[in-house]
Amino acid sequence: MSGDEALPDPQDGYRLQEQVGFILRKAHQRHVAIFAQRIGDLTPPQFAALARLGEVGETSQNQLGALVAMDAATIKGVIDRLKARGYVALARHAQDKRRLMVRLTADGQAALQRLLPLAGEITAETLAPLSQKEAQQFLRLLAKIA
Repeated sequence: MSGDEALPDPQDGYRLQEQVGFILRKAHQRHVAIFAQRIGDLTPPQFAALARLGEVGETSQNQLGALVAMDAATIKGVIDRLKARGYVALARHAQDKRRLMVRLTADGQAALQRLLPLAGEITAETLAPLSQKEAQQFLRLLAKIA
């Protein structure tokens, strides 16, 4: 569907290929395939957690989950896998022992510095079918519905 086409009319019948969920899933599959080709040793959620930790520094496990849009169970699994690789370290909060704090290790920081340029290339390749103006508009519109 190009920018000049009207939205599908429900009276014309349901066409899967015109549905937002279907189109988003196909775009996501394309992006994940590009990601896996360039960064095969981490999953997108693992990379997202590393990238956010690189931006915000040490934070609680729950806060990190919120920052990367993952529920508590999912972020725990992601952190466990990153910890097993030596990319993050965990510690109890100094005042609130119930809070688990997460930070990048030196190996995690090194991995992130190596991966950030690749992440930029992945974004560029994912958006390559679009002009620069279309890509900016696409990202702006997606952010409105996210």
